[in-house]
Amino acid sequence: MKALKYIISALAIGVGTSAASAQYYEIANQLPSLISPAVSGSLRYKGFVDLNGTAGMGDNRANFAGISTTQGFQYADWFFMGAGLGVDVAVAHQPEKDMRPQPGDGSYWNRSRSKTKAMIPVFSDFRFNIGGASSTSFFIDLKVGAAWFIGNSYLEMNTGCMGNNTQFYFKPSIGVRVPVMANDSRKAINIGVSYQLLTSNNNYYYWQSDSMTLNNLGLTIGYEW
Repeated sequence: MKALKYIISALAIGVGTSAASAQYYEIANQLPSLISPAVSGSLRYKGFVDLNGTAGMGDNRANFAGISTTQGFQYADWFFMGAGLGVDVAVAHQPEKDMRPQPGDGSYWNRSRSKTKAMIPVFSDFRFNIGGASSTSFFIDLKVGAAWFIGNSYLEMNTGCMGNNTQFYFKPSIGVRVPVMANDSRKAINIGVSYQLLTSNNNYYYWQSDSMTLNNLGLTIGYEW
């Protein structure tokens, strides 16, 4: 029986190793399709423009609405990489007055505060297409970068304020890609669901902390060419 167990275990390990090797081989086999356009100079330029709106979640929350554009290259039918920037308007949730300290409790009261601020995100954009480009398909989009609130005033939140220093910016989206022209599959409408994360440790809290995180969920509609 022990010998049989050893044989079964060895077979399982062999099958698992074989499957992993096949997967690695498939990934490695696709690498030339990403590298060769960059080397040969035959990269396909591609641009996006997106309108988005997200609603805040949690104790500290703000609603965002804005527009962004991304410019880059299509390395393969399934992979795009580029860089972009946007302009957003943030409207913070009304602070609960009974949670705030009274005047004289800290330098918070000496700072200019606002419930509406403009924000500039700058990001790298990675997009993965699932399905053929000539028909309706799905996409996964990842924007990673930094964002800054414009102006000297703080964005007043429920338990603190967000400053105008660098905020970490992360915005993944999933959705549907719909081509708009039968003879040009590069042009399409994108409709998706987005999650947005803003976080940093250079803000101002009422209780001697400078770390704050905003979580948002919303919709994005865009056009690509």
